[in-house]
Amino acid sequence: MTLHLVNLDDETRKFMLDEMDYDVQHNLLYISPFLSGQGQRDYANLLRAALEKGTEESLAAWLGQQRRIQRSFQKRKPGGGFTIASVPSNAPRQLAESEFNRYYVRGVARRAIEAGIPQLIVYRAKPVARPRVKSEALVETTVEPRSLLDDLRAHSGERPGLGIPGGPGSGISVRLPGA
Repeated sequence: MTLHLVNLDDETRKFMLDEMDYDVQHNLLYISPFLSGQGQRDYANLLRAALEKGTEESLAAWLGQQRRIQRSFQKRKPGGGFTIASVPSNAPRQLAESEFNRYYVRGVARRAIEAGIPQLIVYRAKPVARPRVKSEALVETTVEPRSLLDDLRAHSGERPGLGIPGGPGSGISVRLPGA
């Protein structure tokens, strides 16, 4: 299901691309362990194309082609050591949705900072069958754009401290007030 990203327009996309450039320049671009060698080589260009004119759905479709996703990966066991696990069949969609939304949230935060908007509104950009309690508690709350941007920059590829976005499949995002 498509994310409903309220403020996804040319202005927000410009900031999304700026944020991707920031990650590339600081060697922070998240490379999923699900990506094959081909996927790792193609990822930055595919992500850039999606941020410029596409959606999380177009990114997922591109990731699902040309053997860009591995069939299995090495996974750390809770008690120590490693095992080989199958990559979930929805890995392209999960990765695309998660990363596209993260850059969207960062783009909206940058847009708010530039415009002097002090608060963003948290909302659910995608309906989910069983929403997480923590995600539900965030809906319709506000967050300061600079804190959100700093949190996401500091937690590339991992769960952000503020919980926005809320992790794979949560559908949590942000919007400008009045949107």
